[in-house]
Amino acid sequence: MVFIKNRISRRGRWEAQKEKIEVINMTQSIETIIIGGGQAGLATGYYLGQHNREHIILEQAAQAGNAWRNDRWDSFTLVTPNWSIQLPGAEYQGDDPDGFLPRDEIVAYLEQYVERYHLPVRYGVRVTAVEQNPSGKGYLVRTDNRIYEARNVVMATGLYQRPKIPPFATELPPHILQIHSGQYRNPQALPPGAVLVVGSGQSGCQIAQELYENGRKTYLCTGGTGRVPRRYRRKDITEWLKLAGWFDRTPEMLPSPKARFGGNPHVSGKDGGRTLNLHQFTRDGVTLLGHLIGVQDEVLQMAPDRNVNLAKADRAETEITKMVDEFISKNGLEAPIENLPELRDGFAAEEILSLSLKSAGITTIIWALGYTFDFSQVKLPIFDSDGYPVQKRGVIEYPGLFFVGLPWLNKMKSGLLIGVGEDAKYITDVIAI
Repeated sequence: MVFIKNRISRRGRWEAQKEKIEVINMTQSIETIIIGGGQAGLATGYYLGQHNREHIILEQAAQAGNAWRNDRWDSFTLVTPNWSIQLPGAEYQGDDPDGFLPRDEIVAYLEQYVERYHLPVRYGVRVTAVEQNPSGKGYLVRTDNRIYEARNVVMATGLYQRPKIPPFATELPPHILQIHSGQYRNPQALPPGAVLVVGSGQSGCQIAQELYENGRKTYLCTGGTGRVPRRYRRKDITEWLKLAGWFDRTPEMLPSPKARFGGNPHVSGKDGGRTLNLHQFTRDGVTLLGHLIGVQDEVLQMAPDRNVNLAKADRAETEITKMVDEFISKNGLEAPIENLPELRDGFAAEEILSLSLKSAGITTIIWALGYTFDFSQVKLPIFDSDGYPVQKRGVIEYPGLFFVGLPWLNKMKSGLLIGVGEDAKYITDVIAI
């Protein structure tokens, strides 16, 4: 019996040693690992290449431009003019700087960026954990089939990982098609019937507009997102905002840390650029509702805040155009004064607090509430009470750990095509020291 026990013990030790050897054989050492192959990860890879520093980019998706390729509808375009495409080494040089690039051309742009700069992207790799290396030097990056050792890790996964869908969505009847805005493609792909869009941010408003312009009866649950005019005083509003420093605002200028997660004012790049005004939606036949707060017996329940939300959208436009007016006046610029139309139609419509899905003929609900972020791969205590990384210009207190591509990381524009390169350069300069 003792002999058999010793044999089992030796066999157990051998199996453990074998597993350890297999792990070692599966481990690859890389100076810098970038997690995420979107615009932030690619910009970081570009600058590391300029520094001739060893790095790889791990991307979970199978192809470049995944968010633009698979989480946008067919007719999607940029909402900022093409000149705002400012990835380093590939700043927009086309013949339509004031146009709005459609989805497929954005995807092609990112594909060409990877090819042009030979960026070392490894597709189809899902990162499961980022941990401190037990040796005390750098980090272990665990994936589905390999472990990497890295001196530096740059988190470039963005702020939009999990679609927001309220828990009470499970109480809706099964015959109602429910999709997130990232799954919406076009009106023809939906079953016949009316559509409820929940959320009036950029995506919700653009989708609602496309639906009603294609003859669909459309209901829209509003939120507190503001709006801006597409053009104002002979310039695209984006150009005025850039000149006035709106994109360069820093987190210290926000009223609270939670303001980092607010939606950008709604506006559209469709048909060369259009203003989205909820009062005009009412004129065009859209039924505006307040926040959706629940469902009972196939009857939707809304908060009595539709008019409050409309007022917020109106106020945002007033405040932003006032800022532009002051900038023009202060700098003595020549720009004819413009008075925007003051629509009130939304306020005049009857406010609906409960709505029968059957009576309204609603067959589809599109959740356009945005996304939540998930940094659970990072197994380190570096997050604040909101789950946002505690950092300074993307640099974490743990040496060699960085974040890039998040809104308000350093400035408002930190997560946008117009600003992500600036943060990527700063972080890669730190790495290259």
